Amino acid sequence: MNEPTLPAPYVPTEAYAPAPAAVELAAECGPVVWVPDAYGRMVPMPKHLAPPPMARPEPRDLTPLPLLDPIAQRLMGAGIGGGALAAGVGYGIGEAVNALAGLGSGALVWIALAVLAWRAPAHAAAGGRGSTVTIRKAVIKRSHFHG
Repeated sequence: MNEPTLPAPYVPTEAYAPAPAAVELAAECGPVVWVPDAYGRMVPMPKHLAPPPMARPEPRDLTPLPLLDPIAQRLMGAGIGGGALAAGVGYGIGEAVNALAGLGSGALVWIALAVLAWRAPAHAAAGGRGSTVTIRKAVIKRSHFHG
C-alpha cells in the first residue's frame, strides 16, 4: 500500500529582517492635532497644517421681547379703550333716556290722577252718594255721514 506523504513544513532559511525605514522621533516633529476628515473620521494632522479653529459666535441676547411692538400696544389699547368708552357712554345715555321717558310717562299719569282727583266733586269722593241726573231726551241730527 502506498500511503501519501505530507510535505515538510516550510522553514525559512534566513532570519526575519525588517526592511530598512526612516525613524521619526517625537522630538523631531511638531505637535499633532486630530481633525475630522470628509467622512467624519478623526485623522492626525500636523498642527501647522490644520485649518484655523472656527471663531466662536457672539452670544445672543436672550431677554424676552414683547409680543407686540410698544407703539402697536398703545394704539391697540387706545382703540379698545375708546371702544369701551363709547359703548359705556352709549349705554349710559340710553339708560338716562329710558329713565327720563319712564319718569315722564309716570309723572304724566300722576298729574292726570291728581287733576281728576281735584276736579271731582267732594261728595263723589266721599263715598259715591251724590245726586242722580236722568237724561230724558237726546237728539242727534246728522246731515252727512262721514264714515
